[in-house]
Amino acid sequence: MNQKQLVQVVDQYQKSRQQFVETVADLVCKPYNAQFLQDADVISLLCPLLCDVVPSIRQKAALALGRLADHNKNLAMAVVKADILPQLVRSLASQNRYYKKSAAFLLRAVAKHSPELSQVVVGCGGVDALVLCLEELNSGVKEAAAWALSCIAQHDASLAQSVVDAGAVPLLVMCLPEPELALKRIAASTLSDICKHTPQFAQIVVDAGAISHLEQMVLSQDSKLKRQVFSALSQISKHSVSLAEIVVVSKVFPAAIASLRDPDEHVRKNVATLMREVVKHSPELAQVIVNFGGLAAVVDHVSSCRGNLRLPGIMMLGYVAAYGENLAKAVILSQGVPLLALCLAEESEQHIKAAAVWSIGQIGHHTTEHAKVVATANLMPKLLDLYMDASSSEDLQEKSKKALKSVLQKCTYLPALEPLLYDAPSNILKHIVCQFSKVLPHDSKARRLFVTSGGLKKVQEIEAEPGSALQEYINAVNNCFPEEIVRYYSPGYTEVLLQKLDNYKPT
Repeated sequence: MNQKQLVQVVDQYQKSRQQFVETVADLVCKPYNAQFLQDADVISLLCPLLCDVVPSIRQKAALALGRLADHNKNLAMAVVKADILPQLVRSLASQNRYYKKSAAFLLRAVAKHSPELSQVVVGCGGVDALVLCLEELNSGVKEAAAWALSCIAQHDASLAQSVVDAGAVPLLVMCLPEPELALKRIAASTLSDICKHTPQFAQIVVDAGAISHLEQMVLSQDSKLKRQVFSALSQISKHSVSLAEIVVVSKVFPAAIASLRDPDEHVRKNVATLMREVVKHSPELAQVIVNFGGLAAVVDHVSSCRGNLRLPGIMMLGYVAAYGENLAKAVILSQGVPLLALCLAEESEQHIKAAAVWSIGQIGHHTTEHAKVVATANLMPKLLDLYMDASSSEDLQEKSKKALKSVLQKCTYLPALEPLLYDAPSNILKHIVCQFSKVLPHDSKARRLFVTSGGLKKVQEIEAEPGSALQEYINAVNNCFPEEIVRYYSPGYTEVLLQKLDNYKPT
């Protein structure tokens, strides 16, 4: 065999390896091929190719393994059991940018499935290697590394701590002003995943100078970037008053409120979430958002969407209203009550109904005027129905009961209370009858209407435990009327009269 033939043999071997990894990398893109390839033990065939002398074969092998692990947790576990991650991480620093991107993708594909798999990546030194990739000049490598770090940090605080301890935060912040949109997006997303766990992590991100960069991207024309920016700002704001104040003091507001009209529904939801996380901390922060026109913007946003997109806005209205009469009045003037009534009517998800019910309670519990707004919106029967409905979740029932009681205790609008006498259980009835006992002694027209509408008759039919609070309130109501009228509407009084008639002997 001459030299030319020997070269051809070697060349053919290299071409075969190249064709194999490229074919597998393409085949594994299809989910239905993944399990077949695993059954064919393709992982053990790919592993040696990670150390191949040809850089493009190493890169394609890492890509194929990454695509395989990306499909599901079981396949990721199979890749981990092949014990290739330590070798992959050790060689990462000396490889070219194409291999680094594929290797970072493989680490991400493993880490994303569970905290346990992420811990495997951490344990083999993957986080340190990925942080080194953030120092690369190539934006694609930095993007791949940031994405992998995001998949690690998202799971829990201990994994996020590993990312922070490796020095990732300053490098991620340095990615924010980079010109590449994809890198900006994933850097903001990773910072968000770090911030969400603890106030300490959020403070580290703030101290690294992230706010000034995030603030500049609030008015970006790229909706995908804005999603991540508002998510990061929300995760920073949620932890404490001081962190929320830092966000508010920056120029994020009122510019962010304009994004409640963004065409992208996820941008709108994240803006509403940011506003919710800010206002929940203090009445002063709530007032700032109100002064910026936040209430009207949130009402418009919630009225124009459905489902979980509504949830942050619904809760934001409740947080604002909870602080006091004036802020609750601002919610009322922004048409918050009809909007919440609409949400109760339109939404089927119980957690959304529970949030709407909670917000209604926060609006109506302040004064008689606030309670009357809730009552005239015909929300009292709805709250009662949700409380008594056996299909309502425990949380929805509890929130409905609490909201109903808190509004009832302030409500003096009797036309809205009277229908509740017929259906309410005793633990709610006592609050309803209590309100009648407060109003009737001072309002003769109300007393007359209470008799003619059948309300007094219904009160006489209530069976209350002797000496109970409900019985005391019934007695107080009865004391507002002449004894003969009370007797006339009492159960069994007709029979008494008929018996008298039977015993009556005309003279």
